[in-house]
Amino acid sequence: MTGAAGRIGAVLREGLRGRYAALRLLDVEDLGTARDGEELVTADLRDYARVEAAAEGVDAVVHLGAIPGEAAFADICEHNLVGTYHVFEAARRQGVQRVVYASSNHATGFYPVSERIGPDAPVRPDSYYGVSKVFGEALGRLYVDKFAMQVACLRIGSFRERPTSRRELSTWLSHRDAVDLVRCCLDAPALGFAIVYGLSANTRSWWDNPEADRIGYRPADDAESFAGEVAANDDHPTEPTDSLQGGPFAAREATAGQPHGVPPVSGGA
Repeated sequence: MTGAAGRIGAVLREGLRGRYAALRLLDVEDLGTARDGEELVTADLRDYARVEAAAEGVDAVVHLGAIPGEAAFADICEHNLVGTYHVFEAARRQGVQRVVYASSNHATGFYPVSERIGPDAPVRPDSYYGVSKVFGEALGRLYVDKFAMQVACLRIGSFRERPTSRRELSTWLSHRDAVDLVRCCLDAPALGFAIVYGLSANTRSWWDNPEADRIGYRPADDAESFAGEVAANDDHPTEPTDSLQGGPFAAREATAGQPHGVPPVSGGA
């Protein structure tokens, strides 16, 4: 599992431990002390040799590692595009048949919240970050068709312990549902290629999720349980981007012609 020290990685590390014979956890950041059933690897995804060495002998890869929000294109390219290519290619060369790729809802973030969409809708990325996730999905499709691998692309919504905003009542992915989603992708007998929105069973969801049933993913949580709490605490003023599924990631730059003048949006939610 790449990006194992991140927000999602830390939850999956705990939730998947003991379900499989061993978890090999990779990150450029400190992963602490290995627990039973864990192998820790410190590596930068830009270092192909290190990535390929880490892929040796594993049955599947969960690829979370990336810049987790909007950044200058050069940085997104180096980490999210090149790093993702290294992961897929290392998996192929080491004979790993299955990759679970952390894509993002920001691959389709320029759709209006009034429009319900599913995985078959044309991509409409809302940021360089969203573009990088579209790239990863396309790369996964290539490795399925060309090299007979099995790939799940998870368009992760707002990964939180609990929803904290109006938007997250539609996009929330709970911790336990995230663990179950990844487990289903790892255990599905015939994965092929799948694009799955990573979200809980939210009453206000904007997304159809047909592949969830195929892989056996049945989320347990619904953000609606927190709707009253969110309404009571939400003092967020109405923004132009509230009408777009990508929220603040879809903000247009105030000054044209400045490719690196990107608003500081982070968190991949």
